[in-house]
Amino acid sequence: MRPLPCHILLLLALAASPLCRAQESGGKKVTLSGSIHSEILIPQEDEKIGTEKTDDKVLTNTYADLALTSRYVDAGARFEFTKYPLPGFEKDFKGWGVPNFWLKGKLNHVELTLGTTYEQFGSGFILRTYEQRSLGVDNSILGARAVVRYDGITVKALTGRQRRYWDWNKAWLTGADAELRLEHFIKPMQQGGSHLMLGLSWVNKHEAQEDLMVDATHKLNFPTNVNAWDARTQFQKGPFSILLEYAHKSQDPNFDNGYVYRPGHVEMLSMSYSQKGFSALLQAKRSENMTFRSRRSMNGVSSMINHLPAFTLEHTYALPAIYPYATHADGEWAYQAELSYLFKKGTKLGGKYGTKVRLNFSHIHSLDNVDAPTPVKGTDGQKATFWGWGRNTYYQDINLQFEKKLSRKVKLNLMYMNQFYNKTCIEGEGGTVHSNIVVADASFYLSRKVTLRAEAQYLATRDDQGDWLYGLLELSLSPHWMITVADLYNSGDTGLNYYQGLVTYNVKSHRLQLGYGRTRAGYNCSGGVCRYVPASRGVTLVYNYNF
Repeated sequence: MRPLPCHILLLLALAASPLCRAQESGGKKVTLSGSIHSEILIPQEDEKIGTEKTDDKVLTNTYADLALTSRYVDAGARFEFTKYPLPGFEKDFKGWGVPNFWLKGKLNHVELTLGTTYEQFGSGFILRTYEQRSLGVDNSILGARAVVRYDGITVKALTGRQRRYWDWNKAWLTGADAELRLEHFIKPMQQGGSHLMLGLSWVNKHEAQEDLMVDATHKLNFPTNVNAWDARTQFQKGPFSILLEYAHKSQDPNFDNGYVYRPGHVEMLSMSYSQKGFSALLQAKRSENMTFRSRRSMNGVSSMINHLPAFTLEHTYALPAIYPYATHADGEWAYQAELSYLFKKGTKLGGKYGTKVRLNFSHIHSLDNVDAPTPVKGTDGQKATFWGWGRNTYYQDINLQFEKKLSRKVKLNLMYMNQFYNKTCIEGEGGTVHSNIVVADASFYLSRKVTLRAEAQYLATRDDQGDWLYGLLELSLSPHWMITVADLYNSGDTGLNYYQGLVTYNVKSHRLQLGYGRTRAGYNCSGGVCRYVPASRGVTLVYNYNF
């Protein structure tokens, strides 16, 4: 991205300063807020784990956000320094400057934003712009955005160009969204505690032709306008909620779908029930050819206009997260079900403090799956009918979790997970991985200011690299210190240890973490979007400050 945003930031500051003086003189409140986030790695080569060679002595991803808010006008900007980025980010991620800057005016029911904005229509099937720093995702839109909210009606409109690292893609994006909440207009619904939402969205991508040859004599003729629309309805009454959503995209040949000229669509059903001590969730989604980018020739994590969530539980424990799922671009059937129940205090299963149990099931398979279940053969040649739903199953897991307070000073979390991971379909090679995982997580409250937490995890599999073990000890000395030691050990093919030692210090709004150790190569995923992270070893320093 060119250096021009720096002087745009200066203009924003100059424009905001008279506003601040005017607001202060009139007795109105002006708030200045911001944050600094910096991750630093001093890398070391390690041939055993296969670290990448680099000439840079220090690698860092550093961000600084600044925002001014007042009654009628808000303004903000973000400075980023990723000239020497952490391992695993795409080549064009490198750079520095002020890529995000915005000025927002607010009056009664209307707000207007100029500059970079983030937005989501519905579930994000046709538009979701957001920032996820761990993935290297920031697909904000530079342009204008207007929002009108009035008595149960919300209307949004936006237009602009999308960020791709340090530049903006040439395609022009325009969209509108409207949501109507009928309970505001129907008194019996209000009185009965019912809520009904109707939503409709539209997005247009205008992208010029490209000189792309399929062979020596034929050139592709791309549609310069791609239109997508989304319709949804959600009904809520008491603890029950149901959401139905459908999205459609016109012909959009791109790198992800192999430049195929066919429309895309996605359908979703989500039902939930929640009351004190019990909750249930049931979801189903079918998507086909719904990759939507502001630059048709791109791949990776950049230039995404929309978002297709993965119907899988995002695991925070180390071993369940070794094989995370990435949403399949061509299309998929995805299902998720979850039950959670709290056994009350004083019951046989609840005991003195109560017991919480959660059961989660996720399954994703291809669109051309066979109708009848077909057993799949494991590596030992035996039929694994539990995994059956055809050879085109991408991912499946079933996990059971227990949360139990054993005494006033001891709390225990247990988890068992049975997982199927189609590594060939998800990563391009590697076959299938069947695994069983157990996790034990115990917290010991030694005193009012001292807590010791311990984790023990085991992943058993005959596939890929074999079994894994993980252990962690974390000592919290409230309110300032935390000391953590951990080791990830492959007891299967490699016999490698990925050890970590961390010391964290907190004071007021500052947080500083110093560490040393190894990081295993693998995928970092969030919401079905994944980034490959190569192996690394070295000293790490993480600093956070909020004001």
